Amino acid sequence: MIKYWPNQQSINLNNAIVDLFFSTEKKLRLKQNNISNQYLYIDILNNTSKNKLLKVILSEFKQLILDLVELNLNKNNLTKLNKKIWKIFISRVCKKFLLTLKSKNINTTITLDNDYNQLIEYLLIYLTLGSSKIDNNIFLFEPTYTPYNHVQILFENFIIQISNIIMKKLVNNLNNSYNISNFLRTQKICNKLYTSNRSTVLFFNNLRWQNFIYSYIYEIKSLYNERQQVWLISKIGIVTKYIYFSKINKIKKFNQLNTIFILWLELKDIIIPKIERLIIQIAKYVLFCSINLFSNIILILIRIIVFYLNK
Repeated sequence: MIKYWPNQQSINLNNAIVDLFFSTEKKLRLKQNNISNQYLYIDILNNTSKNKLLKVILSEFKQLILDLVELNLNKNNLTKLNKKIWKIFISRVCKKFLLTLKSKNINTTITLDNDYNQLIEYLLIYLTLGSSKIDNNIFLFEPTYTPYNHVQILFENFIIQISNIIMKKLVNNLNNSYNISNFLRTQKICNKLYTSNRSTVLFFNNLRWQNFIYSYIYEIKSLYNERQQVWLISKIGIVTKYIYFSKINKIKKFNQLNTIFILWLELKDIIIPKIERLIIQIAKYVLFCSINLFSNIILILIRIIVFYLNK
């Protein structure tokens, strides 16, 4: 039986939120190793520090939801204030996490850039107003019949993405690899795989290259295919998954280069299957001819041998 998310503000919605936070807290007690094939900024942290950061995010998010419920914002107000809420929340988590570290002389000034993800807006709507306030055709199902697991996926993705962004902000704030390595070692929060300056530099170079490829290729492809990569907290670690997410408005704003790339994807989808079929047919024909030719050569050799034996 499918469990649906409450579609309006009620005691059922409050209970669903409590269950969501409780189940996520239980998952955070496990080791959160990144077992996907992609890098995350939080991979630089050891398990203890990573878990500490995730718990700070969960605690601050719980307080944020309580504040939003108390303010009793409608959907329009929530949408207008969403990015401001996002920035304030990231800043609060950064400062709270830094306060948990031993050193007191850490710069807590965090520069906020455009790491905003629209899934965050929908998550806030689900948690404060219910599923009926979600626009139609955004996801695969009717808003009033939103599966509970769908909101749980958005929630876990939010926790992981925020932790990744927090570490990105902190790292960028330290300016260079020496400061980063020194900060990680002195605070005793570094993953053992990246204790040397060389390994740290290599890690962040790989991250930058991955983000570059994602921004200019995979993100456009995901927009075109109307799907979104999300991060999940599983029993075996942090994993990735794709969900349907309509982004028609963003597709309409594509520039010329993006449009050319989409055109290439269309042509690839049309041409490559036909080329594959053609190659298979040619391979079959070549194989058939080769077998016939080989069989005829064998027969000729046998006849020649028989002819000379008869003599």
